[in-house]
Amino acid sequence: MALMTIPELQEFLVNAFPDSPSTLIVEDAGEWGARLRLPVTKAHGRPGGTVSGPALMGLADGAAWLSILTQIGPVALAVTTSLHIDFLRKPPLADVLAHGQILKLGKSLAVVDVSLRADGTDELVAKAQVTYSIPPR
Repeated sequence: MALMTIPELQEFLVNAFPDSPSTLIVEDAGEWGARLRLPVTKAHGRPGGTVSGPALMGLADGAAWLSILTQIGPVALAVTTSLHIDFLRKPPLADVLAHGQILKLGKSLAVVDVSLRADGTDELVAKAQVTYSIPPR
């Protein structure tokens, strides 16, 4: 059973990073994980008309974090311990969706698989595996 709803996740995210220049949008969440949208602007771009790697990495990290919070509740101090990302193809300068799926949720570590796609396409633009440290409850 998910411990946080989509509106609760969105509010928690905005409150955790009030000065963030770009807001991620929580589109779906459940026991499986979470799906987020990065509304892409020119600020996310890089030469060649594509979304920058740091923007994609931030989206993958956010999707992993919120996927975990759906299961453990609002734990702000769950932190990234590892993030591996493969950039598979150049995304257009358009919104990017991240689908986080929990692979393992233990007492102190969680592992999430994150697939990133440009809005309106089925092809992966990047694939990440993210490990989080969960503080003692």
